Amino acid sequence: MKVTEHIAAAKDTLFSFEILPPLKGKSIHSIFDGIDPLMEFQPKFVNVTYHREEYIYKERENGLLEKIAIRKRPGTVGICAAIMNKYNVDAVPHLICGGFSKEETENALIDLQFLGIDNVLALRGDSIKTESVFRPHTDGHAFAVELIEQISDMNSGNYIMDDVQLEPTNFCIGAAGYPEKHFEAMNMNTDLMNAKRKVDAGASYLVTQMFFDNQKYFDFVASCRTIGIDVPIIPGIKPLNNLNHISFIPKSFHIDYPIALSNELLKCKDNKSVAQVGIEWGIQQSKELKAAGVPCIHYYTMSNSTSVKAIASEIF
Repeated sequence: MKVTEHIAAAKDTLFSFEILPPLKGKSIHSIFDGIDPLMEFQPKFVNVTYHREEYIYKERENGLLEKIAIRKRPGTVGICAAIMNKYNVDAVPHLICGGFSKEETENALIDLQFLGIDNVLALRGDSIKTESVFRPHTDGHAFAVELIEQISDMNSGNYIMDDVQLEPTNFCIGAAGYPEKHFEAMNMNTDLMNAKRKVDAGASYLVTQMFFDNQKYFDFVASCRTIGIDVPIIPGIKPLNNLNHISFIPKSFHIDYPIALSNELLKCKDNKSVAQVGIEWGIQQSKELKAAGVPCIHYYTMSNSTSVKAIASEIF
């Protein structure tokens, strides 16, 4: 069932969450352990992030450096299939531009269709640690809108292998929205235009990057509606869990903490106190969002369900 169909059928705000594939070497049970505590809140879909290859450099005997590709996490497609089989819940795999050719993307989408997965979240993805800026695959996509166009083409029956007749896919395409703008956008207006292009290309809904000030989400939605973006816009919430988050999240995601939240965080001396502030703020945010009638609240768990469970227990 498509994300948009779940939203259309819902009588109240839905609950959903995102997980990370485990590090290589861990079993599928490490994922189930993070999902099990959240199933009582009846999520209609679970997102699974996608990860590209990274590179390390090893010195050879002749003194030259050898570039070696490594993949730190198992595949998203298989994890989605396992989740759907175990929990009878829809899985939403992320697809990214970085590190993948158009043909590899097409093959991944064919696999997803074969497995009965009909939702995807199309993202550009971040640069890898060894690159200062995002660099697309030489035969890949540079922007999320291009990836969305490829998926939309496949939904119309147009594949790269145009000499072979294949059935059209039927993917519900999600895309990202940025209440505080994407850090590479020149300004909020250009970022809104990028969101509009993604919707025009075939995105059926937007899910936002995390934010901690609900007014920024409400303003973002209002601005989207003004320029003709009429798809559901799902707010993304990230509970703060540890002292590292205090500086890491604003730096890495280019977002601000409201003064009331930063004042509380400045009092924290350990991870436990940060997690408690994160839960209380998440409850406050979620209550206001639900009261405003948002279609769904999407939680970024980072595969740690403890704080999300505490928040959801007060909301759903």
